[in-house]
Amino acid sequence: MQFNVVKTLSAAAVFLAFAGSAQAADATCEVNRPVKFGGMNWESNLVLVDVERFILEKGYGCETETLPTETLPALAALERGDLDVNTEIWLNSVAEPWEKAEKTGKVKRVGELYLGGESWFIPRYTAERLPELKSAADLPKFKDEFKDPEEPSKGRFYGCPAGWGCEVTSTNLFHALGLDDTYTLYSPGTGAAQKAALTSAYKRKQNVVFYYWYPTPLVGSMDLVKLDLPAYDAETHKCLTSPDCKDPKPSAYPENPVFTGVNTKFAREAPKLTEFFSKVAVPLPEMDATLAHMEESGDDAADVAQWFLKNKADVWTKWVPAEVAERVQAAL
Repeated sequence: MQFNVVKTLSAAAVFLAFAGSAQAADATCEVNRPVKFGGMNWESNLVLVDVERFILEKGYGCETETLPTETLPALAALERGDLDVNTEIWLNSVAEPWEKAEKTGKVKRVGELYLGGESWFIPRYTAERLPELKSAADLPKFKDEFKDPEEPSKGRFYGCPAGWGCEVTSTNLFHALGLDDTYTLYSPGTGAAQKAALTSAYKRKQNVVFYYWYPTPLVGSMDLVKLDLPAYDAETHKCLTSPDCKDPKPSAYPENPVFTGVNTKFAREAPKLTEFFSKVAVPLPEMDATLAHMEESGDDAADVAQWFLKNKADVWTKWVPAEVAERVQAAL
């Protein structure tokens, strides 16, 4: 997710203020201000944030706000206290920045959501057309099969959306594999733009090579093949996650721990809410089912969050005390 300069998230920033205006009558929030969530623009985060906000508003009597942001600016904002909660941090995409932030004592890792994954993919129909294309290192031989419409002498590789933490890793890996002479590294402006471009190419059976992460509706709905990468090496990969990596070397992606981070001051002010965030965990099959419902229904994140709360009570009721669960279920 190329590294953007961290933006100052001030009070003047434009908030998506889906503020929870009505507090549960029989619950009193631990903080007397809105709880501030970082709002990323990928599906699992959008849904999980809306699930957590509904639980805080209806179960704990809190008001909430979401601040639209991106991975690295969100981490800086969490450290400053401009955000209270970052629901979904993909550790391998921000390993070095997270380590630095954690050492300040201003942020805390409090809950393990699931183990995600990342890879470089081609569609299966492309793999069948190009049976000798097995690994990312083979890509230079096939540049004409992935022609960049804006620079036809090169192929196009779809990297991570601009500003996301994974852009640093995919960019460093692109350079480490020596692809600069044969491919352009195309970083879509948003996750939605990336998904739209890949979906369009797939529907038209065009050859396309790209970075993506999972669980996601896109990976679940397409028949894809992973390109082989050199064996995972922890130190090599750590450099790949750094914007300042001077001499990147190729390494496969490891399994990616996805966790919740909170501002340490907020954790002291709101121990019950922090305990809730520490228990938020979604088994991968349940996350896959939720994102598949989102893809099939076309519903927005708020509607899918409602679907999750109504249909996955066996998952989320484990996160909260019984009386909180009762208040949430009464509000559905």
